[in-house]
Amino acid sequence: MGTTVKGKVAIVTGGGTGIGRAVSLLLASQGAMVAVIYSRSAQDAQDTVRQVDAAGGEAIAIRANVAADDEVASMIDEVLHKFGRIDYLVNNAGITHQMTFEDLDAISDEAWDTLYAVNVKGAFHCSRAAAPHLKKHTGSAIVNIGSIAGETGYGSSLPYAVSKAAMHGLTRSLARALAPEIRVNCLAPGAVQTRWWSGKEEKMRALAGNLALNRISTPADIAETVLLLLTAESMTGQIVKVENGQTL
Repeated sequence: MGTTVKGKVAIVTGGGTGIGRAVSLLLASQGAMVAVIYSRSAQDAQDTVRQVDAAGGEAIAIRANVAADDEVASMIDEVLHKFGRIDYLVNNAGITHQMTFEDLDAISDEAWDTLYAVNVKGAFHCSRAAAPHLKKHTGSAIVNIGSIAGETGYGSSLPYAVSKAAMHGLTRSLARALAPEIRVNCLAPGAVQTRWWSGKEEKMRALAGNLALNRISTPADIAETVLLLLTAESMTGQIVKVENGQTL
């Protein structure tokens, strides 16, 4: 029998919307207890918790800006106070700035700093804070949500693509640093139907290019692969692309 998440505790950053909500709901449906972490989407996070509760699962919503190390430390303490342990961390919190890719003059230092603070340092803050607790339990794992933009170098903006490439590198480095107790993998989605792209569907399809499977992923598609990576006992340091054949 394969590894099960039943009775395990999972932290999902950016867990109230989109991919994060789908991951939270799937893990809860499989018997995990879920900490839904949000920064600004309080109502969405509470709605996610209510959906988990209505389905007979157990979840809690906690506010924390992953770019702030002290808020991450407090979030970890709150998870431990509520659930008593941590088995899984899904670093899903992320931001982008939509801008013309070729317009280098439009890229400000603030854009670089903000994207790196959340997309790279945020994942590191959470991983560092959770690691001592993850190490206490066999089968613990971290899954980072990267992007196909981190592989192709092309996405919603140049700084975004570079920040996701950095997250992919962080995944490999953490996999070495935290082995053998903690497995660390990264999922690199292509275009996904989330509110990030609301009103920009034509741009999303242009970025997606020629998809071999002729479909755009749903958040539920990505959640299924997150579950696989959390429980795949022989995988660490891997960047797994879920992009409907975009890069074939």
